Amino acid sequence: MSSKPLEGIVVVALEQAVAAPYCSSRLADAGARVIKIERPGGDFARGYDTAVFGESSYFVWTNRGKESVVLDLARAEDKARLHALVGMADVFIQNLAPGAAARLGFGAAQLRAAHPRLVTCDISGYGEAGPLHQLKAYDLLVQAESGLVAVSGAPGPWGRIGVSVCDITAGMNALIGVQQALLQRARTGRGSGVKVSLFDSAAELMAVPYLQARYGSGAPERVGLKHPSIAPYGSFICSDGREVVLSIQNEREWASFCQVVLGQAELAADPRFASNSLRTRHREELEASVQAVFGRLTYAQVIDRLTEAQTAYGAINSVHDLITHPQLRTRRMDVHGRVAEVPAPPYVTEWDDPAFAPVPGIGEHGPLPATPA
Repeated sequence: MSSKPLEGIVVVALEQAVAAPYCSSRLADAGARVIKIERPGGDFARGYDTAVFGESSYFVWTNRGKESVVLDLARAEDKARLHALVGMADVFIQNLAPGAAARLGFGAAQLRAAHPRLVTCDISGYGEAGPLHQLKAYDLLVQAESGLVAVSGAPGPWGRIGVSVCDITAGMNALIGVQQALLQRARTGRGSGVKVSLFDSAAELMAVPYLQARYGSGAPERVGLKHPSIAPYGSFICSDGREVVLSIQNEREWASFCQVVLGQAELAADPRFASNSLRTRHREELEASVQAVFGRLTYAQVIDRLTEAQTAYGAINSVHDLITHPQLRTRRMDVHGRVAEVPAPPYVTEWDDPAFAPVPGIGEHGPLPATPA
């Protein structure tokens, strides 16, 4: 097995919930030694559910391969222990409430002054300045504040995106920032500070709606499975009641779709549908024409035609369909002596392990792990 790129790197993570644990768990996957600092009673994400053999699904997903150390930072001796851990670390990550780490004596600038090679990463809800920076920032709240809710789902009651997308994106951005800071340290010999917020992460996801609203004709509406600026795009019902989702991305695909799938080659040149902007403008008429054909064909017949036309399509699957999906890659993980199958990382590397390392029990690795050799 190849050596891992972050072997020898020590990460101390004063973390909770999802965003910071996501970042540090991926550093652990890449070979870093990650020492997770938990409060007495443990990271509250341990109590989100008991889905995986009694362990929280969130905790299993974002804490594999770490060491757990319980410290009560209201006690001077535990603060001293954490300072000792930071002194042997390459990276310090924290996502406490705004200002809390600094009040405890673990502010990023203070730590880097004492340890010039240290990389610090502060993850917050709304950043460290501005009129709302003290707001609590759970994922749903940031989805709402950033406008993600306003462009997602179908018309009608508001709905959240079904996974913790702001937490996940913030964790990914923190991971990118930490890795870049480590590369920069390799060039300069000095550590640096990385600051990530959930709101900034969500706002960056909103770049296209933002630009459309600020400089174009307006913000996209909630259109369900449709696309606000591409047509045809979305789900159509076959004669046997099954739905298929399709997407046409360019004029070549549109012409092939008309000829092979719809059996109406002339539709490609119809003045209402001769370009994507025209198709979007006449979406209702376009979708009616497509649905009229799909309504006469079974799902299998539609799939055969879409395949022949090389039209992009997919099924609307349930979570249980995902579990049995032929393309799903998983890895085994030991959870309290039982084996769970967990979705594999979205990248494949030469240093992948055949199984995930297990998640730690609360305080499993003692008050102060030994310094690595």
